[in-house]
Amino acid sequence: MYGGSDGTLFDQQKKGLTLGADVVIATPGRLLAHINLGYVDLSHVSYFILDEADRMLDMGFSDDIMQIAKLLPKKRQTIMFSATMPAKIQQLAKTILDNPVEVKIAASKPADKILQAAYVCYESQKLGIMRHLFVEQVPERVIIFASSKIKVKEVAKALKDMNLNVGEMHSDLEQSQREFIMHEFKSGRINILVATNIVARGIDIDDIRSVINFDVPRDGEDYVHRIGRTARANNDGVAITLVSEREQAAFKTIETFSEKRYL
Repeated sequence: MYGGSDGTLFDQQKKGLTLGADVVIATPGRLLAHINLGYVDLSHVSYFILDEADRMLDMGFSDDIMQIAKLLPKKRQTIMFSATMPAKIQQLAKTILDNPVEVKIAASKPADKILQAAYVCYESQKLGIMRHLFVEQVPERVIIFASSKIKVKEVAKALKDMNLNVGEMHSDLEQSQREFIMHEFKSGRINILVATNIVARGIDIDDIRSVINFDVPRDGEDYVHRIGRTARANNDGVAITLVSEREQAAFKTIETFSEKRYL
């Protein structure tokens, strides 16, 4: 179950819930919408699984997750998958997990076919660098990652002012809006996508030629996930990171994680 403005889809979801389901796979917001209408019984739930929990928090689902968790039986098994473990994920784990066992899997590394580069600059120079990159030639398809939805909007506006075909993706958008933007990007009607980490995983587009980190990712695993959007299906790709004076220490950590030097 996922959101959107399609009333028929909502009715189909309601029918499935009221008839009874052994497994429900849902976005937190849409499940909560059904719960609030009073016909969802969670009293017999045995398993509560959060997949890509860090990504859901990036999308603004923290409050929804907590509301759902409070409605579940105390005697249940809760399983949480997360590619990264920032402070907010650790706090969520402490809140909803009971005497948990933590399993760590070896982190992945960037693909060999990605040409990686970093540019040291002042924060105030980043927008100018972005404009310069697209003055002469626009790649066939590029994703620009920024650390917040405010920066996503700022970068997208600057590029739109250059009459480029730009879309933006962040947690302020409804599910239907996100689906529309991704459809436009996949079809080629938009060739520059400016986004937060919500598209760092889970999108399957083979011909993304370039990834640009407008901001340094918060850790090495985020970096790997971001640049992993390019060089897919045995293609080559380019990953560029803009590193401000205040981000150099964080980027050194990424270099250590990747076992490579980019500066």
